[in-house]
Amino acid sequence: MPNLLITRPLPEPVLEAARAAYEVTVRDSNVPMSVADCAEALRGYDAILPTLRDQFTAEAFAGEGLRCKLLANFGVGYNHIDVAAAQAAGISVTNTPGAVTDATADIAMTLILMTARRAGEGERMLRAGQWEGWHPTQLLGHHVTGSRLGVIGMGRIGKAIAKRCHFGFDMEVVFYNRSEVRDPGLPARQLGSIAEVMGVADVVVVAVPANPQTHHLINAEAFAAMKPTGLFVNIARGDIVEEAALIAALQAGQIAGAGLDVYEFEPEVPEALKALENVTLLPHLGTAALNVRTEMGLMAVENLLAHARGEKLPNRVG
Repeated sequence: MPNLLITRPLPEPVLEAARAAYEVTVRDSNVPMSVADCAEALRGYDAILPTLRDQFTAEAFAGEGLRCKLLANFGVGYNHIDVAAAQAAGISVTNTPGAVTDATADIAMTLILMTARRAGEGERMLRAGQWEGWHPTQLLGHHVTGSRLGVIGMGRIGKAIAKRCHFGFDMEVVFYNRSEVRDPGLPARQLGSIAEVMGVADVVVVAVPANPQTHHLINAEAFAAMKPTGLFVNIARGDIVEEAALIAALQAGQIAGAGLDVYEFEPEVPEALKALENVTLLPHLGTAALNVRTEMGLMAVENLLAHARGEKLPNRVG
């Protein structure tokens, strides 16, 4: 029976499913694997189920004696894996699209509503014993219903966010996507540039994959295009946004607020962000629901089982 390394503890149904075809080793740590850890694992296991921030860089694939033939990534994003280097080493890479869509879109809605209605600020006030009771001008936020949403990246997750906003909150939707989207699934206008979308939207949500082309896609120039009343939300990957430029825009009042679930140097969150009352900060909760994480794991295992049977991989990437 081939052996499998699962790089962090996962829900028990995922482990049970994997044991049907593999001798399973679960790494007993939630600290991401270093490059050296990854290089060692590639030489010691037939297959690996990696997770976010495990450092499968080109350096990890260098040299001889690689035993691994499949990296069945846990998650849709795989920017922590150098797919080209893996393929050059004869290793296939898969991911888990679809399983994360609704949960991630739900977190986007959480951030939109919390930031627009100043919910985090209000909870901090209450917990600190500073709330003196209701009055007409206390914590006045932004009314989401009927406003305009701008989506950067109209893939599965972008469409799911847009549907929630349009059908649930009567929001007009505009979006930018690098290729034409023929059927966005709702009334929506595709605009020609990121700046155009950010310039007309009341709320901007980033939902593009992380890769070298999208690194710092949202930068100082993009924030300069936003309305001073605009809100910015990121549920994609942290390094898509130039974090220093976001902080500068918030501090200068160039934009009204931000809601973040991901960070450029995660898990490090700048003190400057923590100090801003108009920013909602979540600890990467995008898919943090037991049934969702189980579904993600089972989808990764389906790729592993197909590999063990010599069948076509359901979710090959690259």
